[in-house]
Amino acid sequence: DLRKYGAVADGQTLNTQAFSQAIAACAQAGGGTVRVPAGLWLTGPIVLQNNVNLHLASGALVQFTADHSQYPLVQTTWEGEDAVRCQAPISGVGLQNIAITGRGTFDGAGDTWRPVRKSKLTEGEWKKLVASGGVLNDKKDYWYPSAGSQKGNELAAAKQLPKSLNPADFTDLRDYLRPNMLSLTRCRQILLEDFTIQNSPAWTMHPLLCEDVTVRRVTARNPAYGQNTDAIDLESCRNGVVEGCTFSVGDDGLCIKSGRDEEGRRRGVPTENFLIQNCKVYSAHGGFVIGSEMSGGVRNLIVRNCAFMGTDVGLRFKTARGRGGVVENIWVDGITMTDIAGQAIIFDMYYMAKDPVPQPGESTAPPTIAAQPLGEGTPRF
Repeated sequence: DLRKYGAVADGQTLNTQAFSQAIAACAQAGGGTVRVPAGLWLTGPIVLQNNVNLHLASGALVQFTADHSQYPLVQTTWEGEDAVRCQAPISGVGLQNIAITGRGTFDGAGDTWRPVRKSKLTEGEWKKLVASGGVLNDKKDYWYPSAGSQKGNELAAAKQLPKSLNPADFTDLRDYLRPNMLSLTRCRQILLEDFTIQNSPAWTMHPLLCEDVTVRRVTARNPAYGQNTDAIDLESCRNGVVEGCTFSVGDDGLCIKSGRDEEGRRRGVPTENFLIQNCKVYSAHGGFVIGSEMSGGVRNLIVRNCAFMGTDVGLRFKTARGRGGVVENIWVDGITMTDIAGQAIIFDMYYMAKDPVPQPGESTAPPTIAAQPLGEGTPRF
């Protein structure tokens, strides 16, 4: 019981140390379950350990703090490449036999991290957001939660971010370096079951280089305007099941990846051997998606009996010149779609990081692409 370690469910006490001590004690005893009772539990990052099940009771809300200084800068990955980001609210590296279960909720305080494009809100929503604080760009069409967020996003757009993997080089860009919410790297025997995970700073669930992954009856929900808030990104993972989940997010829903460009090809680890079934996806750029970072390859997937309702695209396959990689043996059956804003099925081999349904004012003309010889950077489906 988390309360045994001094945790207080008042929404004001920071319970980071209590979570850490409870998980450590459970692991040191050989494993078991850390129980989070009903209540509002404020905390900083939670780091999982071997043989531990973090179980949220019905009525438990784990609220991650909006104080970004509580999330250390760490070397990790971002969109398929090595990068410095803030530590994920929930993370584990090199673990075995881990679980997160129960009918409680995790909230990532993502609204304190994410920029927002004006065109994705109604006029009333935009006025309310601007009145809440934050800063606007010069064109007054982009809102940032802080000046640090604006600085980082504008440096990134100008391709002027530090070319470094030293966290010390990014201290003034912390607010820009949004973490993925649930980050599991090189872990085995993973169970994610029954909980709700919401309001993510970026990708919601990100297993990377993991094996034997089960994701069952998980609900992921983020606002439709939430940038990069994919529900789940299985990256360079093998062997697993995603079933009975419900997603409504601001980016892709069920997403398969395997690294980006030369780094992804050098890693050379495909995502393979997954069954995805009986899932529902509401708001999302794509219901089921492969790419665009798929340089390590994707193979041996079954996607069946899923429903996509109101997504921009139903089945979305995207990649770009320079990715390389091979996507093969993908079996899709029994998919129901309704109210799809764009195309039911799309193959975009020259993906340019634009929404599949153009925003107001965006050009709908196809890009002009010069022919180039085939090579290791040519993706193949």
